[in-house]
Amino acid sequence: MSAQAPIYLDYNATTPLEPMVLEAMLPYFTHKFGNAASNSHNFGWQATDAVKTAREQVASLINATPQEVYFTSGSTEGLNMALKGLAEAYKQKGNHIITCKSEHKAVLDVCHRLEKQGCEITYLSVDQLGGVNLTELKSAIKATTIGICLMYANNETGTLHPVAEIGQIATDHNLVFICDATQAVGKVPIDVTKDNIHVLVLSAHKFYGPKGVGAIYVRRKNPRVTLIPQIDGGGHENGLRSGTLNVPGIVGLGAAAALALEEREARSEERITMLRNKLEKELLTIGGITINGDTQHRLPNTLNICIEGIKSEQLITRVPQLAMATGSACTSALPQPSHVLLAMGLTEEQAYSSLRLSIGRFTTEQEIDRAVELLSEAIKKLRP
Repeated sequence: MSAQAPIYLDYNATTPLEPMVLEAMLPYFTHKFGNAASNSHNFGWQATDAVKTAREQVASLINATPQEVYFTSGSTEGLNMALKGLAEAYKQKGNHIITCKSEHKAVLDVCHRLEKQGCEITYLSVDQLGGVNLTELKSAIKATTIGICLMYANNETGTLHPVAEIGQIATDHNLVFICDATQAVGKVPIDVTKDNIHVLVLSAHKFYGPKGVGAIYVRRKNPRVTLIPQIDGGGHENGLRSGTLNVPGIVGLGAAAALALEEREARSEERITMLRNKLEKELLTIGGITINGDTQHRLPNTLNICIEGIKSEQLITRVPQLAMATGSACTSALPQPSHVLLAMGLTEEQAYSSLRLSIGRFTTEQEIDRAVELLSEAIKKLRP
């Protein structure tokens, strides 16, 4: 490998499209171009069958039934559907939703919109590791509470929430548990039944599928969840999400889900964990580096570090060969410190000095070695 070859360490922002997934998609851009809503000819039937297969593949990955899976443009749309649809559907019961301060902006911004429309939102604190306090969660529940919205895994630190316990609390109190599983799907095993999840959202491009397509799981029984559609017109997706289906994208999502299930059975996350741990161990030897987040309960691919005395933007500029991030890809254009790290108690200076490194299926040990070498050299040059 050339010393100048770029090294991708930003898998939490997006993953490369898996070649097998692309291969599955290609026919639906060309000769299998039919509309899945066209039910009077073979072109439409081909598309319908492909969508049906993809729905089954996604359902298998999270242990749902195909009838509980609906296709979207991605997690942001799914979270809008879930939160706004919940608030509208359950307004006779109450107007209170519980979330936390370290959620993705796709949750926080929707919650701010709902507050302007009369909803009451409780934003739970997180501890220094990024975890929620279940006692605080229980204490926040009141007569007007209709739902809890908490992520499976944090996109910046990789910290995992105790999802099954959160779901059980929601179930015990007759509340809807909405889980943003965008970063977790394809990285850790997810079972919506065992995890007590009532609504789940995911995006294909986080696990080697195409951008612009995702899915939302909505439980049909025990409890049956009702969401009011947020996009009307045509009655697609059983009326929950109208609009012509993105058949090539949906096929890609399904293929990526099937591949993720195969990878899980092959325990491929063990290799990724080993590489992440190697990266972490070697970076810590540089000195003046601390880890942000929970090192015991986190995604296998994610490392968030604070580098004392150095702004992460300076470091990123100094090492253009490495693709890294200061936080969420969706907020990286904002000149603000990470709201996730601030919620965990870091100072603004520490947040500005923090860096997210995320690896994936195509990361090699040689790339890890080279990344450590480049970062070490840059840190030594930037330190006074």
